[in-house]
Amino acid sequence: MAYCWKTDLSPSESHEKQEEHQEFHSVNQPLFPSQVNLGFDHVVDEIRNKVPLYQREIENNTVFVPSAPNWDSRRHSLDKTHQISLNEFTSRSSELPCHQVSKTPVIGFRHSVLLDFQHKNKESSWGNPTGNYHGADDSRFDILAPSSSNLDKINSWSELENENHNYYIGFESSIPLIYPSFSNDLMPKEENKRRRNMNIVEPSSMLFKGSLLPRTWECTWPKNIELTGCTIQLSEVPQGSNMSLASFCDKVKKIRETYHAADINSNSGKIWSTTTAFPYRLFANTKFNISVFTDNSTQQLHFMPYANYLVKDLIAEILHLCTNDQLSPTDHLLSIYGYEEFLQNDHYLGSHRIFQKNKSVIQFTLQKNREAPGKLSRKHEDDHSQFYLNQLLEFMHIWKVSRQCLSTVIKKYDFHLKYLLKKTQQNMDNMTEEVKNICGVLGCVETKQITDAINELNLILQRKAESVHQNSETSAKGLIEKVTTELSMSIYQLIDIYCRSFYADFQPLNAPSSVSCVNLGLHSHLSFTVYAAHNIPETWVHSYKAFSFSCWLTYAGKKLCQVRNYRNIPVKKLFFFLVNWNETINFPLEIKTLPRESMLTIKLFGVTCATNSADLLAWTCLPLFPKQKSILGSVLFSTTLQNEPPIEMIAPGVWDVSQLSPVILQIDFPATEWEYMKLDSEENRCDLEEAPKECLKHISRLSHKQSPLLLSEEKRRYLWFYRFYCNNENCSLPLVLGSAPGWDERTVSEMHAILRRWKFSHPLDALGLLTSSFPDQEIRKVAVQQLDNLLNDELLEYLPQLVQAVKFEWNLESPLVQLLLHRSLQSIQIAHRLYWLLKDAQNEAYFKSWYQKLLAALQFCAGKALSDEFSKEKKLIKILENIGEKVKSASDPQRQACSYFTSNALPLKITFINANPMGKNISVIFKAGDDLRQDMLVLQIIQVMDNIWLQEGLDMQMIIYRCLSTGKSQGLVQMVPDAVTLGKIHRRSGLIGPLKENTIKKWFSQHNHLKVDYEQALRNFFYSCAGWCVVTFILGVCDRHNDNIMLTKSGHMFHIDFGKFLGHAQTFGGIKRDRAPFIFTSEMEYFITEGGKNPQHFQDFVELCCRAYNIVRRHSRLLLNLLEMMLHAGLPELSGIQDLKYVYNNLRPQDTDLEATSHFTKKIKESLECFPVKLNNLIHTLAQMTAISPAKSTSQTFPQESCMLSATRSIQKATILGFSKKTSHLYLIQVTHSKNKTSLTEKSFDQFSKLHSQLQKQFASWTLPEFPHWWHLPFTNSDHKRFRDLNHYIEQILNGSYEVANSDCVLGFFLSEPVEKSVEELSPVDLGEKFPDKKPKVQLVISYEDAKLTILVKHMKNIHLPDGSAPSAHVEFYLLPYPSEVRRRKTKSVPKCTNPTYNEIVVYDEVTELQGHVLMLIVKSKTTFVGAINIRLCSVLLNEEKWYPLGNNII
Repeated sequence: MAYCWKTDLSPSESHEKQEEHQEFHSVNQPLFPSQVNLGFDHVVDEIRNKVPLYQREIENNTVFVPSAPNWDSRRHSLDKTHQISLNEFTSRSSELPCHQVSKTPVIGFRHSVLLDFQHKNKESSWGNPTGNYHGADDSRFDILAPSSSNLDKINSWSELENENHNYYIGFESSIPLIYPSFSNDLMPKEENKRRRNMNIVEPSSMLFKGSLLPRTWECTWPKNIELTGCTIQLSEVPQGSNMSLASFCDKVKKIRETYHAADINSNSGKIWSTTTAFPYRLFANTKFNISVFTDNSTQQLHFMPYANYLVKDLIAEILHLCTNDQLSPTDHLLSIYGYEEFLQNDHYLGSHRIFQKNKSVIQFTLQKNREAPGKLSRKHEDDHSQFYLNQLLEFMHIWKVSRQCLSTVIKKYDFHLKYLLKKTQQNMDNMTEEVKNICGVLGCVETKQITDAINELNLILQRKAESVHQNSETSAKGLIEKVTTELSMSIYQLIDIYCRSFYADFQPLNAPSSVSCVNLGLHSHLSFTVYAAHNIPETWVHSYKAFSFSCWLTYAGKKLCQVRNYRNIPVKKLFFFLVNWNETINFPLEIKTLPRESMLTIKLFGVTCATNSADLLAWTCLPLFPKQKSILGSVLFSTTLQNEPPIEMIAPGVWDVSQLSPVILQIDFPATEWEYMKLDSEENRCDLEEAPKECLKHISRLSHKQSPLLLSEEKRRYLWFYRFYCNNENCSLPLVLGSAPGWDERTVSEMHAILRRWKFSHPLDALGLLTSSFPDQEIRKVAVQQLDNLLNDELLEYLPQLVQAVKFEWNLESPLVQLLLHRSLQSIQIAHRLYWLLKDAQNEAYFKSWYQKLLAALQFCAGKALSDEFSKEKKLIKILENIGEKVKSASDPQRQACSYFTSNALPLKITFINANPMGKNISVIFKAGDDLRQDMLVLQIIQVMDNIWLQEGLDMQMIIYRCLSTGKSQGLVQMVPDAVTLGKIHRRSGLIGPLKENTIKKWFSQHNHLKVDYEQALRNFFYSCAGWCVVTFILGVCDRHNDNIMLTKSGHMFHIDFGKFLGHAQTFGGIKRDRAPFIFTSEMEYFITEGGKNPQHFQDFVELCCRAYNIVRRHSRLLLNLLEMMLHAGLPELSGIQDLKYVYNNLRPQDTDLEATSHFTKKIKESLECFPVKLNNLIHTLAQMTAISPAKSTSQTFPQESCMLSATRSIQKATILGFSKKTSHLYLIQVTHSKNKTSLTEKSFDQFSKLHSQLQKQFASWTLPEFPHWWHLPFTNSDHKRFRDLNHYIEQILNGSYEVANSDCVLGFFLSEPVEKSVEELSPVDLGEKFPDKKPKVQLVISYEDAKLTILVKHMKNIHLPDGSAPSAHVEFYLLPYPSEVRRRKTKSVPKCTNPTYNEIVVYDEVTELQGHVLMLIVKSKTTFVGAINIRLCSVLLNEEKWYPLGNNII
């Protein structure tokens, strides 16, 4: 990657700043006997020679680069504009003097860079780093050195104790403060001995002492300053001490300020009806039936406008009819009658989704704009509200209490400090206690400097007590003052680092204004020091004997490098339990080669006492270059104890390291600041030759994969090699960029060049760039720029995926977050949907903190009115949740008063009364115990498919109900009025209802008595059944039984309950319950073909399914992108590449339309012939019937019509007259019943056979007449000569047992669906192509490309054997003039059918030309000739469907 260092201040400026505090400087002790040149080589050599410990570091980490922990003598800025990057150090001087004089400009290595073990007793710098390196002073910073006059005695004690002490620093508020590194050498073994006088308080009691409770403290300091004694002062920071959070708050406020409350266009406070692009193919010359209510008229106004009529033009026409005044249409709106939903004036009527799905009369109300309700609009007060930390972090650590506690304990510390300095007899117990309390409030972090100061103070007081000389008394007093000043400084620094690391609304008053940076060289390796883990839980102390850690570098879900620390360190007890590793980690990677979005993950392991195995206890992860800059100095990071996330989810937001947690990790980073610099590189593609044809074909084949996750490594290399030939016509950008071999500087530069030149065909083409595969910020920025071109209603459809994409943004100020907030301010629907998506996302295992912050930002932007509405909805959900729990815990008798469903989750059925008296009530289901997020996703994908069909002019009559997940395993589901489950219909048909063929047809006949209603119901079922066959197949929806399929009286079929999808079928005894590709049963075919009367309807159904399937396949990329973006949403059945591959295999984007048609036709036949589906329905029906009381089950056994037949009708005679005039395979039967009335009905031989089977089951112990034949021949007239046998069978049935003759089976068979002379016969419903003639024909599609001849055999019609029976036909092809044995092809046979469907493909390769070739087609039934035709290929219209007549002989 490209990184740079910022330029340092000039030497003169450094010199001036050095002189500013000259009185505090002194001569440092020599570090080395000679001068050291610039660079690390000489330094490392000297260290290696002088320090034995260095060799051990080399052995532990094979690639060694000195780290530079950065809490030493430097100043830190909270202002990002003052942060300095890395280049001052090497650019300043080539030599480093060993003796540093106070007036000499400081040039060279800082104390945070160089090692010093040999002289640390003499150097007593409290700024020493974690134990391995000292640093060099930077010329920009004021280094306050100790006075040499007070060091001798304390140095002698230090030598005895092998301890490192601090500089003497004057601690005045006017002096810029210096911040040492907390890290130092591991404490020597004598430490417990030195601390024998310390009173250690257990951590558990620290925060609960009465002395630490917040209390009022009056002072005369300014209002925003909190003075805590004469040493440490805190200033209140309402925007937050954490820079990233404060910056996010500021960004959110600026976004909200761009939308003023007075702007009616962006703040109407109205809910606008959703729109889509105008479906021209669907609404060609379509008119709508509209009724309008107005204030000026008591009657409705009726209009018949065209679909492409603008809403404002309709309003103008309404106003013209209502009044003579010239009123402006812009002052009026049309609202949906009974609802607060308004049409959008500048859109076409047909663009509104309400018109696309509702073909009945639609009612509206004309309202004046100023009178239309705007209850949810933002008010003037919202424009002036502030967005501060307290609003954002109400759910997090109680930071207000922490600040109050800190103020209290600091004041008490200051009191004891003054007491200690004044009194002759000093006691350290109280002092130690208050220092511990301060550390406890600050996350139980105890720094080395604080520990040293406490121990040093104990030593001084102990030596003072032992001394009897006066001069020793005077000297000890000075040392006490010095050490207490160091202690105060250490506490001050702990407060500062805590404020910078975690969320707080305060910071030290004199916060430093700059950061010291050094230059480690262009080829520096990544290096840092893991110092310690603070506040180890006591349970860990007893369970684990030692602790270790490992460090990972990841990028885009891939591991870059891992370093494992195998040195196990036991826990030690100071104020609190901590593990002090103090180990420098060196990665064998140069910093400049690391991707900008690299992530560092650190895992904490515990070695068990019993088995010596290592258990993962906690982990944390952080970006190496937040805000495009590296981390500087010592930082505290919170760790999480939850399970480790998959590597693909490692991103900045996966865990909030700035949110205080029980275990805190301290890491010391070098004082080197790297800043990413974007290079303006040009694409290296000069003088490209035209791409080879084979290359373009291969690119096209690879583009069918749609997602980089589905490409193999070999195919990725190929695609990247030919990247310059890729464009939006032959490939997708996510595929090209996802094929890049790496993320080095050169590759990323080329990726950005491709990104700049790429032309997107549609904004949604960029959706795939927001997946976890693309963490690069430039790529994601371009993707968001494309999505910004979508309208609000278009963006609304893809909000679930965009909310998931937030996980992989680099920070909360990203373009995607800004887009979501901007759109939520423009649309109440987006704000509302986004609110519940974010609420629901907080229940996921990871990224909770990010979603909480984004939710707080959304509520701030929404304004008080809309936020109050959100609160009301949240309260309602809580009430429903409580009611649901009570219903579950209640007994069956207690539940009788409740409205609920008898499924396992016991969902509540709730009806809300519409506040508008003109509107309908709203019925919903509240489910608790089921994860509805998966249902939401499936319904969303189905809605996307339906929109695609509508844009293609295909209305599949899909009912897609709404579903909203409102929390963990709970949510609301919209109820569809007048809808019943197929299972309920089956149960009404008796025990074997699922096995009957006419169940669905009979149910629709009962509820649609008028001819026009029945035809409409048949048409709706025809289209909706086809649509759901396609969507359930593509998505692999499982757990399909008759209680998961619903029907409306108007004919619409739809599926519910999508807890199982993507082929994850339930198993019973190791056998899958769902064995059909989708649900399409013989009873559905029976209804579509009207009981076999119109078999061509089945062919039309197959054609419709294949057409819908092919339309969706053209948008495979969009569907796969939507699913891929949800891979990390925590859905149980969408979690890996294998799930994407399942949908990819069902979509088959690599197939041609002909191949896909053939494939889906096979799936239709598989589903139709799958008997286990009916068996599953039967088992489910039996299980449900056992749950119904006997009284209820009896009344629901038979349909109402059957009961009426039993009571009022009887049959005297029934005779077969002959064949039906409509279709030759149906018998025309004359039925004579009561009062010698006659009627006609039509039945097939198959229906007679099923009647006999039903009678055998119902009257198993009775002796029934013998049926002429036992075999099952569907839709056949092969037994047309058996009139006599069938008439004899009918006579025996009707003249036999009274119970049998008057059973529901017999009466329903002869009296249902009568063809009476007085009633006009139902004409075949026009569901597709009509069959005006009876000539035998075959339908073919012939295509020819690249010397390959492809023939798709679709359907045949009106084919018969010579005796008139139905053949079991297959088709044979011969390509002439080639020999027949070489060019013979054949299809499979379709048994016993006069109108068979094939959709099979026949292929001839190496056909160089069509001229001179003849395709001979012969239809046979086994060996019997049925028909034939010869087709001259040179005269054929290619790629078009055509019916070819079949002749009666072979030419």
